[in-house]
Amino acid sequence: MSIRASWNGKVLAESDRTVSLEGNRYFPIESLDRELVVDSDRRTRCPWKGQASYFDIVVDGAVNPGAAWYYPKPWPLARKIKDHLAFWNGVAVEEIAGGTGDSGGPAASL
Repeated sequence: MSIRASWNGKVLAESDRTVSLEGNRYFPIESLDRELVVDSDRRTRCPWKGQASYFDIVVDGAVNPGAAWYYPKPWPLARKIKDHLAFWNGVAVEEIAGGTGDSGGPAASL
């Protein structure tokens, strides 16, 4: 079963290899459609996962600031989300029956 993240009518990421952590689905970074995000200056710190970096999502001129995040160097307890990202702030994350998985778009590297 695939999980899909979408916003404003566009699929941001889709994968059958997501990781569930603290109520969030973390998608493999290679499933991200890199054409729909731009780097953000926003940074936050989690006491057990480390420092998070963010992407702004941009779809048809609409911007959803800081709506995707990832941990470039997660601390040991969070190593299972290395090279993964999660979404919030209005991004729909849903199960897709019969999804193809990892069809989000061009490969992205952090």
